[in-house]
Amino acid sequence: MTLFDSPAFEGHEGVHAFFDEKTGLKAIVAVHSTARGPAAGGCRMWPYASAEAALEDALRLSRAMSYKNAMADLELGGGKSVIIGDSRTMKTPALFEAFGRAIEALNGVYWTAEDVGVSPVDLGYARRETRYVAGLEGHPAASGDPSPVTAEGVFRGVRLAVRRGLNRELDGVTVAIQGVGHVGAYLAEKLHAAGAKLIITDVNEEALTQVAALTGAAIVAPGAIFDAQADVFAPCALGGAINESTLPRLKAKIIAGGANNQLATPEIGREVFARGILYTPDYVINGGGIINVAGEIRALERGEAFDQAWVEAKLDRLTLTLEEVLDRAASEGRPSDQVANEMAKARIAQAAASKMAA
Repeated sequence: MTLFDSPAFEGHEGVHAFFDEKTGLKAIVAVHSTARGPAAGGCRMWPYASAEAALEDALRLSRAMSYKNAMADLELGGGKSVIIGDSRTMKTPALFEAFGRAIEALNGVYWTAEDVGVSPVDLGYARRETRYVAGLEGHPAASGDPSPVTAEGVFRGVRLAVRRGLNRELDGVTVAIQGVGHVGAYLAEKLHAAGAKLIITDVNEEALTQVAALTGAAIVAPGAIFDAQADVFAPCALGGAINESTLPRLKAKIIAGGANNQLATPEIGREVFARGILYTPDYVINGGGIINVAGEIRALERGEAFDQAWVEAKLDRLTLTLEEVLDRAASEGRPSDQVANEMAKARIAQAAASKMAA
């Protein structure tokens, strides 16, 4: 299968591969759309099994960022970058400086930020070579780590879903969280404070122990999280958690979490709907982080300080957008992911048409 035949390609404006022999950098930057503004999306560092797997991930994530930014009502398009490598052993300042030079070569078409395996410290090295980096610290426009804002948006989405799907508040509700990294850990703390009971899993034993100590969560093995007796399943790890083998095992009546690309295929989305499970589309519920990053980009472009009130207003609007998606899905009797996709595509098409007419 060629790049253009891939189901994940779906009209990408550009796909860029970068290699730096001296540092070992192997990176792919996928730009899905710039209809609403410059593409923006995080950089993920992961030991992909192949270049094809890395490309597929970049394409899927880039497309999701276009939809996410549109649904968050941001003047940004969608893009994503991936670095092929083990973030535990292969990170060097020089590698991220080389990554910065790669981003600079795109001349502002794409803004990067942190994602799995990449920290603000890493991106600080990239920032030495390009201005198109957000999610940093130490300057007036800085937004810092976007994870807490992502978690806040997910928390609000879980609360909304529980009110709609279970007709109750979070107190006493059992939530199974798959992945307690940055976002999952913050989400666990917020849910615990609201009175929820937690079941958690992660491949990182240290993170599990820390979160369990703070929240009283029960720990289960990674594979067992799908069998947990829970009201809500919150995927907060890598994508594809809901698939043909895991979906039949879920006891939860709600799927609401921070991971990207939670549904392995569109067919899985239809099956989720058929089973009567309330699903909050991933790129809507988890849009808080990119809103935070967008606040930094906005401040940098204007030469202003970071505006927390602007971020809060966008986050409030995001929750209303999620409610609109769920309302339409219920009234039209259709899967929520289909409804969200149509809404996102319509917003992007409208922006593209306005851009052409200008």
